[in-house]
Amino acid sequence: MTPDGLARIHARAMVVPRPWSAETFKGFLSDPGSVLALSGAGFALGRVIVDEAELLTLAVDPEARRRGHARACLAAFEAQAVQKGAARAFLEVAATNAAARALYASAGYAEDRVRRGYYVIADGDAIDAAVMSKTLLPA
Repeated sequence: MTPDGLARIHARAMVVPRPWSAETFKGFLSDPGSVLALSGAGFALGRVIVDEAELLTLAVDPEARRRGHARACLAAFEAQAVQKGAARAFLEVAATNAAARALYASAGYAEDRVRRGYYVIADGDAIDAAVMSKTLLPA
């Protein structure tokens, strides 16, 4: 999928944080540690640095939600991250996003801490982020 295609899905799917531009996606995809997992209606994008994977964003077209696309993208992201040497994965998710937090928890992620005021929304208010992590490989 092209950066433009990723940006289109992201714009339809994201409220918090703000949707990313095609240029932002192009920048992330140029990183040799980048990991992009696709499904027909969504994607997961992250990166691996040494032995740690960071899930940067997961987006599914709103018309295709609740059909397993997010779970499939997350599992594919984790598998690719392990292939690149990641032993752990982490992410930040808006504390107000109950559906995403439930998805990550059901996939084995645990909430480690809160980043206060991490996301700034359009009206200038700030939303906390839950930092979640998961062990991908046994120690």
